[in-house]
Order: sequence, then C-alpha cells, then structure tokens
Amino acid sequence: MSGYGALLLFSLLLLVLGVVLIIANQILAIKRPDVKKYIPYECGVDPTGDARIPFRIRFYIIALIFLVFDVEVIFLYPWAIIFEHLKWFGFIEIFIFTVLLLVAYIYAWSEGGLTWD
Repeated sequence: MSGYGALLLFSLLLLVLGVVLIIANQILAIKRPDVKKYIPYECGVDPTGDARIPFRIRFYIIALIFLVFDVEVIFLYPWAIIFEHLKWFGFIEIFIFTVLLLVAYIYAWSEGGLTWD
C-alpha cells in the first residue's frame, strides 16, 4: 500500500487545486455582461439563419471512408516492423490486405462515394 500513498496524495492535491482555482476564478474574474458576448462568432461574420443546416449523407460517407482507410494504413506500421521475421507469409498477407483495400476503394469510387456533386 505504500506505493499508492503518493498516488492518493497527488490525486487529493489535484482535486484541492482544481476547486481552489474554480473558486478563485468566480471571485476574481471581471464580469462585464454584454449582449454581443453571447452571440456565436465565426470568422468576423455576424450569424444569420439557423445554425442547424442539413448535410447530405455523402459528406458522412466520405468521412467514414477516410476513417476506414486511415485506420487500415495504421495497421501497416506494425507489419513493417516485423516484416523480416514474417518472410513470404508476411508478404502474401499484406498483398491480400492491399488487394482488399484496393477493391474497397474501387467499389467506393464506382458507387460515386468520392465525388462531391
């Protein structure tokens, strides 16, 4: 249990520091309420209309395709680290993986998932 004493002390110190800083901010902060402070601000343009505009589903599909390919490319790094140990098995394995990625990419392209119009 002696190893957890420092962790408990540090956690308690962080909790006390957080509470003290929040209370100090409430007491010492300069408060000048103004209507202009509470409106949304984007690039110097005054907001007009509703902020909840509908996005086409194509936007989300392209985002998902990006995430899938991005995560799959991350899987190449561990394979590259142990490539010498895997020899031909590793080469065939990554070849199949790359072919599957290529098939998925061609399918997404043929379905029009990569166009913005």
